[in-house]
Amino acid sequence: MKDSRPTEDGAAIRRRRQCEACGARFTTFERIQLRDIWVVKSEGRKEAFDRDKLARSVGIACRKRPIDPSRLEKLISGIQRQLETSGDGEVPARAIGEMVMEGLKRLDSVAYIRFASVYKDFTDAKDFEEFAGTVKEVGRD
Repeated sequence: MKDSRPTEDGAAIRRRRQCEACGARFTTFERIQLRDIWVVKSEGRKEAFDRDKLARSVGIACRKRPIDPSRLEKLISGIQRQLETSGDGEVPARAIGEMVMEGLKRLDSVAYIRFASVYKDFTDAKDFEEFAGTVKEVGRD
């Protein structure tokens, strides 16, 4: 083990290892899972919360945007922590979508619009135009 330390937000332990045979470096993040979370889909079906699925959807919205990966990790970890500490073991998929929208709104306006286009099921260019007209440009730190 090369290095082991808490992440910036304190939600996980970051461990770095190096393969003795080939010298490749590996990083893993270990998180405490406080409770099982079930996502209730719009049609009523339930599925286990999948952090990787959340990270993929946020990542797609942020693709090719000048966003620091640590800020994305902080957003995803914050959403997961909110879900784990909420009073209920079940959460509507719609609520997770709203949390992502709120986080992306503060992070990057283009990523916010991209995510909204899928989440709100835009069907044509007019939907984009109307939604984009309501979005204020987000200043990056």
